[in-house]
Amino acid sequence: MPSSPPATGAPPSPLPEQGRAATVAASQWPRASSAPEQQRPAQPAMAWQPSPAPVEPEGIEHDDHELATAARRQWGELPWSDVVAAVEAGRLTAAQAGLRTAGATGNAAAAVQRQGLAAEVEAGVDWSGFGVVIPVLAASPGDGASLVSAVLADAMQIAGGLRVLMVDTADPVRSGLAAAARSDGPALAGPHPAVRVRFSWRAQAVLARVESDLPVLAPGMVPPPRFFKPSATTVQATVVDLSHDAWRLGAHPLAGAGAWLREGTPAPRPVLVCRASRPSLLHAEQALARLEAWAGHGGLTAPAQLVVVGAKRWPAGVSGGAGRRVSALLEDALFLPFDPAIAAFGVTAEATPPRLREAITPLLRRWELLPAAATRRLPSLSRRVKGTGR
Repeated sequence: MPSSPPATGAPPSPLPEQGRAATVAASQWPRASSAPEQQRPAQPAMAWQPSPAPVEPEGIEHDDHELATAARRQWGELPWSDVVAAVEAGRLTAAQAGLRTAGATGNAAAAVQRQGLAAEVEAGVDWSGFGVVIPVLAASPGDGASLVSAVLADAMQIAGGLRVLMVDTADPVRSGLAAAARSDGPALAGPHPAVRVRFSWRAQAVLARVESDLPVLAPGMVPPPRFFKPSATTVQATVVDLSHDAWRLGAHPLAGAGAWLREGTPAPRPVLVCRASRPSLLHAEQALARLEAWAGHGGLTAPAQLVVVGAKRWPAGVSGGAGRRVSALLEDALFLPFDPAIAAFGVTAEATPPRLREAITPLLRRWELLPAAATRRLPSLSRRVKGTGR
């Protein structure tokens, strides 16, 4: 049985001498000092006992400290999420280049963030150059934020003829939109030599994706929104695949990919994506709770629309497990049905399936980004009566 702490003020119950040593060794509670016991002679080592491993004076913790120090050398206030990413980048490279890579990652994140939006929480953003901004945030990785982003963009340009900008803020090796364009377009310089933005076409929509020469794209390395705006065309709507893990993004959402959630004019319309399962609803609740403090101070716009991927309705007993914050979004939740081609191949350069675009259309009509559905007018009662001769 696990040991328990002794009652306050009561001495421990006496134990037989032969069981005291084993009990004390198994217990983690301090024992009152007693008279020194007679030392037993050391037992000879058995042949089957492994020899103790040598203790290394400098291990993983020491190396991580050096990598973190290198990452923060240029800017001591570098957010911890960027420091963690820099340490990961250093770990991915060879031992002799680890410090150099961690330092370069930290320097890039620091330089990019210094060129971002105003740090004040209350500072509003002028989003007029991007049209209606629709940030898409997944409750957890793999929930379908990239799919929802592609469906939104396809529906607006196919059904509404809108000029759409798609923004991909993911690390290129983890992007769900990596195959969304038939061919890659030109890459333009970003806010740091290690960061750039590549512009391609998805039908008539512009797809802007962040790229980097470093092995890890730290959250703070995502360029500010102005670097994603194409100069040769006007934009009526911007769909942003926030891509990054919602828990990490929520730690400091005013910079990096989270900058697209900043309040401004016109107001962004964030979408939260989840699956039709209780674990996914739990992750959605955690994401909303993480952003709640920032939204309460007026710094960002919290998601107000829930999109459920891979289902037509809630399975029995699932929606009842929603937390307080997610429950407020259940009534207007929108469902994207399962599609076998999407499940097998993900988002490709082909247009998303029509039934998925039809499923998202009511939301776009509610936001007045698509025209209202044409209603079929029935002949008046007098005409019907006259036509029948009655």
